[in-house]
Amino acid sequence: MELIAPVIVSGVFTGKVGFLPGESRGSAITKETRRGPCRIGPEGLAGDEHADPRAHGGAEKAVHLFPAEHHEALARAFPEARHLEPGGLGENLSTRGITEDITCIGDIFALGTARLQIAQPRTPCWKIDARCGVEGVAAHVAQHGIAGWYFRVLTAGECVAGDTLIHLARPPGAVSLARFNRGLRAQRPALQALDLLASAPGLAPEWVRKIRDRMAWLQNHGDAP
Repeated sequence: MELIAPVIVSGVFTGKVGFLPGESRGSAITKETRRGPCRIGPEGLAGDEHADPRAHGGAEKAVHLFPAEHHEALARAFPEARHLEPGGLGENLSTRGITEDITCIGDIFALGTARLQIAQPRTPCWKIDARCGVEGVAAHVAQHGIAGWYFRVLTAGECVAGDTLIHLARPPGAVSLARFNRGLRAQRPALQALDLLASAPGLAPEWVRKIRDRMAWLQNHGDAP
């Protein structure tokens, strides 16, 4: 197994629940830069809040990484959008040099004294458009599979901006995040393809259930290729 080259975590971010302009629903997508060491526990970074615990946070969505390259791609596609800079779309970690194309579900990394494992991709929601002030950004993120991903925390610890994210291990049979995202976007996926996604080592249980439910629906309705 070829390890991914180490990358620097250029920014660490946490946020409090507040309100986006023109919105009555709370959100913690607005993050602030953490200047010193930050504790990473089983539920994520110390001081990081979530307005809707059903959709955000928890052990399987503890730490969100969003590559800086994606901010740049979005800025080219939506030059009028706001907050397309590291930390601007709710991420906890910003890096350069590591994207969905080379990372796999189940990959294990060291960051500071913590150990993290990729558990699932991020699912973009309405808050991205509200944050950017432009409609269509979230749909673009979903279409192109550039939402970043969530880590679960295997070992609690501390990190600070400037720490190196070091790839330690990849499980046998791992599925890349890019392949996983493409499989989710497929209109009429083959059952075998969905089974591969659901069987990805290290995948969050919620995603396993969702994919298995989709497989059952396709079988029951005769829509499975």
